[in-house]
Amino acid sequence: MEANATVMQRLFHHFSGHETSTGSRLLLIVLLVFLLHLMVKAIRELSEWIINKSHVQKSPFGFVTQQPKFVTLIQLIANATTFVMYFFAMGLVLQELFRINLEGYLASASILALAISFGSQGLVQDVVISLTLIFSDAMDVGDLVEIAGTVVVVGRVEEMGLRFTTLRNFYNQVVFIPNRTIANVSRFPHGGVFAYADIQIPADVDKDKALQAIGKAAHGMWAQFGAIILNQPVVGSVETAEEGGWHFVRVHFKIWPGQGNLIEMTFRQQIISAMRIFSPNYAEWQVPVTYRAMTAVKNVKPPTDPGKTPG
Repeated sequence: MEANATVMQRLFHHFSGHETSTGSRLLLIVLLVFLLHLMVKAIRELSEWIINKSHVQKSPFGFVTQQPKFVTLIQLIANATTFVMYFFAMGLVLQELFRINLEGYLASASILALAISFGSQGLVQDVVISLTLIFSDAMDVGDLVEIAGTVVVVGRVEEMGLRFTTLRNFYNQVVFIPNRTIANVSRFPHGGVFAYADIQIPADVDKDKALQAIGKAAHGMWAQFGAIILNQPVVGSVETAEEGGWHFVRVHFKIWPGQGNLIEMTFRQQIISAMRIFSPNYAEWQVPVTYRAMTAVKNVKPPTDPGKTPG
């Protein structure tokens, strides 16, 4: 970039002089604008090429990219380079046309930038925190997070910009959060909350029929509430508790954060109604719901397709 500025300055010095006509100076400005346009276009095409290449497993420089943080960073570098080029080009034009000292121009611009930075502290904080988020692993696009700041927002990250972090919440609203207000980030590493319903099966009940009724209720819930239950429920086999010897079936749900009442209330009531067909005295306490597996259940695997939704 310094080389480009030197070339431009030499061109100005070549054509500058008291005898130089106004037409020659205008021609020189047009030439400068044309060269600047070509350089800016080249920078943007280079940045787009790098971004397109980064869609593969590795970047053209050999390291694994983290999309879309990598894209944001490349765009930031390209925009900053373009701004610096326009800034110096404007200084050269002012120097040659109006005999403004280039050092004075840079000093005045620095003072003006300092004054603007004091008046736009919020903007500066947004950019600084944005860069911190980009270079850290606090969150990434596609993550389900809870962001605490002025308000608490739960949603899926759609964009990490220089001023705003964009989330899409449970109500399908797009929420723009100023980066400077982000105080705490809670990440859901599994893309949701795991809920476990341990359904007790009375000793005198046919276990195969009970298991069939439980599976029907669980998959019916998924079909009806696909926006809350994020994956197909996993219905385990009949297990025996280590203490007490009672039989139970564990149903594993993955749900949107904060929507546990759907399992604690709706699913539990459906199970109670289904089980009372086999055992009229079946009670609510026989369907405990937890959000952490307290006992190991064999032969139960989480869904292999986390993006699957009921058709």
